[in-house]
Order: sequence, then structure tokens, then C-alpha cells
Amino acid sequence: MGSGLKIVVFGAYGHTGRFVVAQLVERGFVPVPSGRDAEKLKALAFASELSGPSGSSGWPGLDDYRPASVDDPASLDRALAGTAAVINCAGPFATTAAPLIEAALRAGIPYVDVAAEIEANVDTFTHFADRARTAGVLIVPAMAFYGGLGDLLTTAAMGDWTTADEAHVAYGLSGWHPTPGTRTAGVVSRERRGGGRVVYTNGRLELRHDTSPTQEWPFPAPMGTRAVIGEFTMADVVTIPSHLSIPEVRTYMSLEAARDLSAPDTPAPTPADESGRSAQTFLVDVVVRKGGSERRAVARGQDIYAITAPLVVEAVDRILTGRTRAGAETVGVASAGAIFDAAEFLRALSPHIQ
Repeated sequence: MGSGLKIVVFGAYGHTGRFVVAQLVERGFVPVPSGRDAEKLKALAFASELSGPSGSSGWPGLDDYRPASVDDPASLDRALAGTAAVINCAGPFATTAAPLIEAALRAGIPYVDVAAEIEANVDTFTHFADRARTAGVLIVPAMAFYGGLGDLLTTAAMGDWTTADEAHVAYGLSGWHPTPGTRTAGVVSRERRGGGRVVYTNGRLELRHDTSPTQEWPFPAPMGTRAVIGEFTMADVVTIPSHLSIPEVRTYMSLEAARDLSAPDTPAPTPADESGRSAQTFLVDVVVRKGGSERRAVARGQDIYAITAPLVVEAVDRILTGRTRAGAETVGVASAGAIFDAAEFLRALSPHIQ
């Protein structure tokens, strides 16, 4: 457990950030809320409606909130001072990731983020792998529902295979009410692509300007076969190939969720239970193929934003306690499947993912 270690949560007052703060408290860490809006940080620290695991008003330690801006390196240094790790929950990560990674390198502490932006994750692997290795710091990007969970499931499904021909990650979401942060990140990504879309094929990322195909995907029961947007590319096309030899990695999205995301009037998620989770459910179906053989891994749960919290906090806990995969390099930039024992990690998430 966290043993009172201080963990900076940048973007703590955001939708996902609040779930991460709650999970850190539950696991025995002391969250240090940070972000550019001092008033929102103060409101988070002293809001009477927040309650800890015991039901008490407020969360202990949140009065140590530290305003900081990615445009002000000195403020980031102050925010990270005396802490054990930093979790970046503030998008768009094209803007926030690099400055916070730089600050983590200066502080000599692990950096973990929940970036779903393909381009931002590519930037992290490209620009910081060597520098983080030299600094002796571990950076784990996309440690979230998109990018992290699919990578863990794919790695677990691979088992003793060292290579595969194809990996398919199909997202069966009951719907998708995007947060403002999700919408902003999407705008940034589309601008960087010039309105195109990204696919991972023949062992590399390609930019296309055609329309994604619609097809059917045979999800496991009880969901069954559903219409999906094929080549609805998510961060898995960065995390999976970063350590697995698979030349074709494709991701799919249930049609109803894709329509929700694209509709400008779809509202943000609303709480459906006392933990703040929405009523959204998900099923992630991973299939890897090699020759004539096929292997599968499946995860089910509730609320794609809420599930990111146990994913990223479990990662931080394992990093700080040295519970990484045998033989894995514990410095540099690494995805979830590369740095952790995927099957063991997924078992640890059994209270949240079935």
C-alpha cells in the first residue's frame, strides 16, 4: 500500500483526476493536487462533499495543494518537490506531457500519465526514452483505459508467444459521454493529423484520409455481435508495438459509442452511483493471431474514466515497490505491458475489472 507517500496529481480537479485522487487515498497514498487553477485546487482540497474511504468529510493531506503551470518550469519544480511520483491527468497531453516529464526528470521521480492521444504518446516514446534512461527515471505513458488496458490484455493473451501476425482490440461501450477534456484532446489530435486518421499496419503508423469502415465484431456473450467502426484507432497502436512484435494492430469502437463521441450535443458523463461512476459499461475484447492460432483476453467493467484510476494507481504502487516484470528495464519509457507482469496486474484489478 501507499504508506503515506506523496503523489502529485496534475489536473487533480478534472473528471479523471478526481477519481485518481480518491483511488490514491484508498490505497494509502497522500495525493498532492496540482494544476494551473489555484481556486479549483482549493475547492478540491476543502470541498465538504468529498469523503474518504471511511466516509469522513474531506480527504487528509489535500490541503497541500500546489498550483503550477506547464508554462512555468519553476512552478512545476515546486509542485514535485519532496514527492515520490507524478501522475499527469491534464490534457491535452500534447501540451502538458513534455513539460511535466521534464520536471520529473529534474526531480528524479517516476512520471505516469493517462494520455489517450496517439501523437502525444508517440512524442513521449520518441523524445524521452534515451533521456529518461540516462536520468534513471521511469516514464509510463497511456496508463489508462485506452493504451494501458488494451496493452495489458494483449500482452496477457500473447502468453509465451514472442511474435504474432495481428492484434485486434475491440471496444464494446454501451455509450460514450465524453468529458470536455476528451473533446479538447480530440480537436488537438485532428489538427495535428490535418483531419486524417491514423492506422498501424505493416509495422508502422500510417496517415489516411478516407472514411473508417463499418463492420461487425463478435463480442463475447452476453453482448454478442455488434456493429463497430473499424480502424477507430486509439493509443493501443502506440503502446502495443512499443514492445511486442506485431505488424498489424487494429482497434475498433462500438457504433453507438462512436456516434455519441462525434455528436456535438452529447452531454458529459453524470454520476450514477455514490463513487461518481457513470452508468456506462464496457467490454474490451482482444484477439491475437499467429498463423492458424488465435488467443483471446476479455475485460468488463463500468465507466471508462473511473477505471483509469485503479489502473494508474496500481501502476504507481508497483513502480514504487519494485513490483515490475522480471527482466524489464525499469528506466526509460515503457508501456504497461512492457514494464509489468500483465496477467498478474490484471488479476490485481479484479475488484474493478471482470
